[in-house]
Amino acid sequence: MKNTKAVYIGDRVIGGGNPILIQSMTNTKTEDVAATVKQINELARAGCDIIRCAVPTMEAAKALKEIKKQISIPLVADIHFDYRLAIAAIENGADKIRINPGNIGTIERIKAVVAAAKERNIPIRVGVNSGSLEKEIVEKYGKVTAQGLVESALDKVKIIEDCGYDNMVISIKSSDVLMCIEAHEILSEKTNYPLHIGITESGTVFAGSIKSSIGLGIMLYKGIGDTIRVSLTDDPVNEVKAAKLILKTLGLRKGGIELVSCPTCGRTQIDLIDLARRTEALLDNYNLDIKVAVMGCVVNGPGEAKEADIGIAGGCGEGVLIKKGRIVKKVPESELLNTLKEELDNWQ
Repeated sequence: MKNTKAVYIGDRVIGGGNPILIQSMTNTKTEDVAATVKQINELARAGCDIIRCAVPTMEAAKALKEIKKQISIPLVADIHFDYRLAIAAIENGADKIRINPGNIGTIERIKAVVAAAKERNIPIRVGVNSGSLEKEIVEKYGKVTAQGLVESALDKVKIIEDCGYDNMVISIKSSDVLMCIEAHEILSEKTNYPLHIGITESGTVFAGSIKSSIGLGIMLYKGIGDTIRVSLTDDPVNEVKAAKLILKTLGLRKGGIELVSCPTCGRTQIDLIDLARRTEALLDNYNLDIKVAVMGCVVNGPGEAKEADIGIAGGCGEGVLIKKGRIVKKVPESELLNTLKEELDNWQ
């Protein structure tokens, strides 16, 4: 990974060669402290490292103080338009604020926000989205382009720097995967600030996970990105699960159970799709560093699962438990999942 500047967000660090951290965003009303805390803690258990909350009202900004008391991960306040909300969020304990200086208002208002952040050494995430690119830049390039996104972002960074502050993270996002990749390639050559990367408005859990995996995977493989979010129109927990799998697949995060399962074919004699889904749900309850295989055929199952620590394979009304490619037990099909559970419960 590119050795960007290290930035502290609460007790976490991004950039500076540190491990890539996973972010998500709550979809509760931030003013509802109980619901927001509940969701944040669920996300933390799923593996979220940093959480962002929308702050559209003064009540939401003030709610951050109580929310912070009940969570264990750093909190980022997402601010648009009203500079007073940014200042209030900082005063109520936000570990970082996300703003677009272009929609905060006058330079005096931006300076007031920067002064509040500087007083507490709170980092500012400067965010630019393709959907809100300035009219002048769109006209300059004829349309929304990667070059325009970078120019807009660096303009905003300079505004903060001119206010005497450089504790920043940059985020440029687009729903166009290829444009997003190109923009980050350009930006990473022009700045040493850590980058928060993601494919914005990527879609539902299926489409969004695929688009995010391609976009984030390519950028991360090129050494670009210090913290990531998979943006999904779904339960935020699924954002975290997808992000973890992207990092694990690229060898950028270790630990946790890896599930491998074979595709269905004409030899399959069990409901493999249902079995794989139920196994995936079961594995969420364990914190083990192992590989688990789910196979639909006792003919090829043991061979295909030989690299897994443990696995199950189904046949006609029965199945087998496999360890390191060896069949160790034969059980009725209805007992396959419980047999796997017993093994995991007693895993050494």
